[in-house]
Amino acid sequence: MATQTVYDESQFPVICFSNENMKRGSDAWLSTCQVVRRGFEDHGGFLARFDKVGLELLNSVFSAIEELFDLPLETKKRKTSDKPYHGYTGQLSASPLFESFAVDNPSNKEDCKQYSYIMWAQGNNRFCESVNEYAKLLKELDQTVKKMVFDSYGLDMQKCESFLQSTNYVFRSYKYRIPGIDESNVGVNPHTDSTFITILHQKVNGLEIKLKDGEWIDIDASPSLFCVLAGDAFLVWSNERIRACEHRVILKSRVTRYSLGLLSYSCEMVQTSEDLIDDEHPIRYKPFDHYGYLSFRFTEEAIKSSSRIKAYCGI
Repeated sequence: MATQTVYDESQFPVICFSNENMKRGSDAWLSTCQVVRRGFEDHGGFLARFDKVGLELLNSVFSAIEELFDLPLETKKRKTSDKPYHGYTGQLSASPLFESFAVDNPSNKEDCKQYSYIMWAQGNNRFCESVNEYAKLLKELDQTVKKMVFDSYGLDMQKCESFLQSTNYVFRSYKYRIPGIDESNVGVNPHTDSTFITILHQKVNGLEIKLKDGEWIDIDASPSLFCVLAGDAFLVWSNERIRACEHRVILKSRVTRYSLGLLSYSCEMVQTSEDLIDDEHPIRYKPFDHYGYLSFRFTEEAIKSSSRIKAYCGI
C-alpha cells in the first residue's frame, strides 16, 4: 500500500508533554492518559511534543553521534556486551545502509564516560555530556508515558513504581548512508521492536508507521516531536490491549540520515499484568526473559514466523 505523506491527529495522535499545568491526577493529566492509551491501543504509538529537549542539546547530540560514526570500523567494534545487540551493529546484508550504536544505562554519567573512553583514547566529554543529558530527559518522558498507561487502566501505583524500577534503558544512535545507484532505498524493513517503549527522534524524514487499517504514514522530522512506539514487551504486558507498532525506514532524500532512540527493557521476567487478564482477555503469553527474546528475534525460526513474540512465548 502506498505511503500517505500527510496525516492528521485523528490518525496518529500528537500529544503535548510540555504543559507545566499537567500534574498527575489533574483533569489535563487524566484526559491525556486516555489519548495515550488510545494511541497505543489503536496504532501502537503516538507523537509526543516535548520541548524540554532544546535545539542546542539536539544539535550537540547529533554532532556527537556523527563523530562516533566517523570512527574507523575496528574502533566501532570495540564496544561489546553480554546483552544481545547492545554494541555496534552494521554491515548487515539485510540492511546494508544501516549502522547503529548502543550505549547501555545512558542516564548514568559514569557509564557514558566509560563508553567514551572505549571509543576515544582520551574520552570525549562532549559526547558524554550531551548523550547523558538527552537520555535523562527522554527517560523522564518514557516514565511519564508509562505512568499514564497505568493510570488509564486504573492500576495500582505501587506496581507502577516497581515496573519503572525494573527498567533498563539503552540509547541508540542510527546512521543510514545514501544508497548507491543500484541499491534499494529501504533503510530498515518493516518490523516491531522488542522493547516496552522506543522513543525515536529523526533529523531527516524516513520513518514510516503502519496504522491499524494497514496504511503507512510518513512521520515528519521536527525538533520538538518524538515518536513514542510500543514494542513486543508492552504488547505482552498489556495482554494484547496495546499494539506493537510496525514501522520501517525509507530513504527519500540524497543525504545521510541520522536518528536517535531511547529504548526500554526489563531486567526482570516480562509477564502479562494480572490486572489485565479476565474472561474477555485470557492470558496469551508465558513469562519470558527480555534479553533471551532479543537473542531469539533474529534466529531462522523467528524470521520465518508471522509473529516473533508469539513464536517465542505464545500460549
